[in-house]
Amino acid sequence: MRLIQYLKLARIPQWYKNLVIFLPIFFTGNMFNMAIIEMTLLGFLSLSFISSANYIINDIVDIKKDKVHPEKSKRPLAAGKVRIFEAIILALIFIAASVFIGISLGIYFLIFIIALFLLTFAYSLFLKNEPIIDILVISINFVLRAISGVFIIKVFISPWLIICPFFLALFLVVGKRDADLKMLKENATKHKYVLKYYDQQTTNGLMIISTTCLLMAYSLFAFQKTYLLLLTLPFAIYFIFRYYNLAVSGSEIARHPELSYKDWKLMLSMFLWIALIVVIFYVLKYQF
Repeated sequence: MRLIQYLKLARIPQWYKNLVIFLPIFFTGNMFNMAIIEMTLLGFLSLSFISSANYIINDIVDIKKDKVHPEKSKRPLAAGKVRIFEAIILALIFIAASVFIGISLGIYFLIFIIALFLLTFAYSLFLKNEPIIDILVISINFVLRAISGVFIIKVFISPWLIICPFFLALFLVVGKRDADLKMLKENATKHKYVLKYYDQQTTNGLMIISTTCLLMAYSLFAFQKTYLLLLTLPFAIYFIFRYYNLAVSGSEIARHPELSYKDWKLMLSMFLWIALIVVIFYVLKYQF
């Protein structure tokens, strides 16, 4: 039972966010290069371990607020199933494991790991209470995860690998802020201080802006690279609009994107988009 609580504390289901480290492999035609895949898998583990450490630290910082939150009160620390001392030890173990793997993958990757940890640590302590800065920091973290893979396989950094993940993360986090306001209502600021500076009108406006930026960024990427990628636009647009619709309607998916699998329309559009990308880059052999 103790192990189960430790695993819950590490928030392993949230590791999916680190899958963006595989983007450089995917878009450089190395999806079947086993040596590169093995190195990137190690990078994925390193990112995931440092992410778990940050989640634990954040739970320690927010333990009082989490105890009265309708959902977060079930987390191991808030529920009293794991002691703070144990959580600190677990966080240190994850940090050590992440750094150990990072060293084996090179100094530049290690720098990204350290930067990710420090930025997220600063977010947990004070940046999460600053409006706009809070959503920008989360979006930047997403970009750091994506481009860290570039320094593992040593390939050219495409600006699209920065722009598209940034606006995707911005889109997702603004949707989460909007969903939090809908669920917590008048108690929002008691659970998350920064929500004091947001309201439905603000988050709706930010969602429209981030949705527009994401669509424009992906459309320009597709147009610049090859006309074949324009074939993926209908599926990408449907995915974005579908998620937007779920977010504004108060779906739990907006608060927990990892539950996207529950919406078959969302999953189908994503599958078709990925399938087309695979055909373009691996069957027709168009290189990013």
